[in-house]
Amino acid sequence: MVARALHLVRHGEVHNPAGVVYERLPEFRLSDRGRVMAATTAEWLADKPVTRLIASPLLRTQQSAQPIAETFGLEIEPDERVIEAGNRFAGRSVGRSVLRTPTDWLLFRNPLRPSWGEAFVEIRDRMRLAVLDALRAGDPDHDVVIVSHQLPIWMVHRSVVGAPLPHDPRHRRCALSSVTSFAIRDGRVIETGYEDPAGDLVLGAVDRGAT
Repeated sequence: MVARALHLVRHGEVHNPAGVVYERLPEFRLSDRGRVMAATTAEWLADKPVTRLIASPLLRTQQSAQPIAETFGLEIEPDERVIEAGNRFAGRSVGRSVLRTPTDWLLFRNPLRPSWGEAFVEIRDRMRLAVLDALRAGDPDHDVVIVSHQLPIWMVHRSVVGAPLPHDPRHRRCALSSVTSFAIRDGRVIETGYEDPAGDLVLGAVDRGAT
């Protein structure tokens, strides 16, 4: 017995006027636009048979999960395995200035790992465990939602479709408040769809600080 579907939802826009890498820093909350994004995605999910809601313990994901919890009358279950990727630039603005700082150069020695943060394989492994546990604990008539972060969701996508984990971060298909859906078919996890319910709100949104 497995869940009918699992939906990986990315959090909404974060209030980050300084444009720093917010990583796992606890104080970063949704912006006003981010709250509307989260509500829009909850409305899009409303006709699905969602009976379980899991979220990263960080404030922005908990806030993004709240409208979904209210829509379905569910408790939000925190899961450390779906947290944001670790990044050694947390709290800093990353740009050309980093390349002018010799002490930072070693952090860029291996972009295929990447050497500046949590390894892609580690993110993939913890996320796939969380996804599999959630799917296998469900039933064929109900869906599960996990609210997580861009890079962890993208690692699940690439591992499921068989793409190499190293990638150009400028080309991730994982917009703010987007939904990437999965299911188990013939004993393996497959991706079943991608939706961007808050797409109209993304235009002009600030998507800085994510890893």
